[in-house]
Amino acid sequence: MIAFAFYLFALCALAGGLFTVISRNPVHSVLWLILTFLSAAGLFVLLGAEFVAMLLVIVYVGAVAVLFLFVVMMLDVDFAELKAEMARYMPLALLIGVVLLMQLSLAFGVWQSSDGAMAARDAVIPTDVTNTAALGLLLYDKYFLLFQLSGLILLVAMIGAIVLTLRHRKDIKRQDVLAQMWRDPAKAMELKDVKPGQGL
Repeated sequence: MIAFAFYLFALCALAGGLFTVISRNPVHSVLWLILTFLSAAGLFVLLGAEFVAMLLVIVYVGAVAVLFLFVVMMLDVDFAELKAEMARYMPLALLIGVVLLMQLSLAFGVWQSSDGAMAARDAVIPTDVTNTAALGLLLYDKYFLLFQLSGLILLVAMIGAIVLTLRHRKDIKRQDVLAQMWRDPAKAMELKDVKPGQGL
């Protein structure tokens, strides 16, 4: 049953990734991408990494893929023009794809599993704890400083992106919250006595 589930999830992941790339409808591409994420989550469950599988489902399927779907459905994008532009770069893309496939084949052709890999893993992670607890022990005990530094790097990158894209333009009317809060209603409104048949 485990072997059948593995081959089922693997085939679904491969088919989903292939149809994500070659699908003509962008909405269908996002749906195939969601299938790929779910199949990868199933493979993680078979490996015993249930925490990573649920994280994949919650973050990528529940947030990123749904965001892609809403953006594709709500924005009026001319996909015919984008495909026409893509056709110009198709030979270069095929060349890069062939080079990547050759590199992957060379890497997997000489792949050898070390005999002491599982022993080294068992020395780092105790065998009597669950996968989620073992991940927590590694992140918040052994690699706590590196984990906090990676979060700090992401924070600096986020602040840098906000600073680089923040532009104060003079020709755009911006909201002044304090001016709205401190305004005097007596000065903000002016009543006009408009006579019938006469404009302002």
